[in-house]
Amino acid sequence: MPAPSLPARVLLLAGLLAPSLGGCRYNYVPLIPKPVQVTLPTRVTSATLVRESGTLVLKAQVEGRFEPGYLSAVWFDSARELGRDSVYLDAGQRGATFRLDAPEKGAYRAVLSFGGTVLRQVELYEVQP
Repeated sequence: MPAPSLPARVLLLAGLLAPSLGGCRYNYVPLIPKPVQVTLPTRVTSATLVRESGTLVLKAQVEGRFEPGYLSAVWFDSARELGRDSVYLDAGQRGATFRLDAPEKGAYRAVLSFGGTVLRQVELYEVQP
C-alpha cells in the first residue's frame, strides 16, 4: 500500500485530533447573568432654596435606602450661623420643607445632613459674600 499524500496525512491527523480539541471549549455559558444587587446610599435628589417675601424656604427630597431619622438643616449668612432645624423622615415621608425668617438680603446657604452625614449644601446669594 502506497504512503498517503500530504493533504491526506493532514486530513487524517486532523480527524484523529478532533475529539481531543473539542474538550477545550466551555461547557456552561449563562445566557442571562445574575441580577446585580445595588443598594444606593441616602442622597438628596432635589433641593431648592428660595425667598418668599421675608422668609427663606428650603425644600429637599431624599432618596435611597435609609433607616428612619432626622434630616437636619443648618442655616448660614456668609460664615455666621443663623439657626438649625430638623424634620423626621421615614419610608412614607421622604420630603422636607424648612423655613427661616430673613427680612434682610444676604449671602444665605443651608447645609443638609442625615444621620450625621452632610449630603448637600444649597445657596442663595442676594448680595456678594
